[in-house]
Amino acid sequence: MLYTILRYVGQLILWLFNGNHTVQGQPNLPLDDNYIMVGPHRTLWDMVYFALIAWPKHFTFMAKKELFRNPMLGWLLTHANAFSVDRQNPGPSAIKIPVKSLQQTNKSLIMFPSGTRHSQTIKGGAAMIAKLSGKPLVPIVYQGPIRLSEFFNPFKRGEIQIAIGQPIWIDRQFKLDEANMAAFETELTQAFADLDATLNPNWSYVDPNPNQTD
Repeated sequence: MLYTILRYVGQLILWLFNGNHTVQGQPNLPLDDNYIMVGPHRTLWDMVYFALIAWPKHFTFMAKKELFRNPMLGWLLTHANAFSVDRQNPGPSAIKIPVKSLQQTNKSLIMFPSGTRHSQTIKGGAAMIAKLSGKPLVPIVYQGPIRLSEFFNPFKRGEIQIAIGQPIWIDRQFKLDEANMAAFETELTQAFADLDATLNPNWSYVDPNPNQTD
């Protein structure tokens, strides 16, 4: 119930501060099963847009454990289907929790393969979750305002565009060795680049805080 309420509240806030957004490739979202929506993490609000455009689908997502230390925020995140992850020492639960949810509930997963907004290096978690759950990866990209000062400015609204690609399946026999993971990283990076090019080939992501790590 709270997830639904947050959906409408989030949609209203995003519209008030930055107007409408456009989406390409929405038919690529699977309708009859769960999936793992993956994209490069570029803003504090890209995950919200990703969840909105797939409504009425519900999602779980990972959040760093530090956010749960605040009782109110922790309660809110938990009821919004977030689960805690230790970024420094992820542990088996970072894989087991989303795999179980994908297989046993009607909730899909939103995740950023790079882990943070300050790294574009793809890690192996997305491939492992896809392999173990048997669910496809759906690449997605966001182009639009990056800084808070750019986004929360109702008098100068930036154009927001989102593109969704074809699902990528990871075979259960896929070995997570160095060679295969390098090939997977190349494939996913290229999928993001192709989607960016369909929206605006001249757009590029510039990290506003490159010295941060989370």
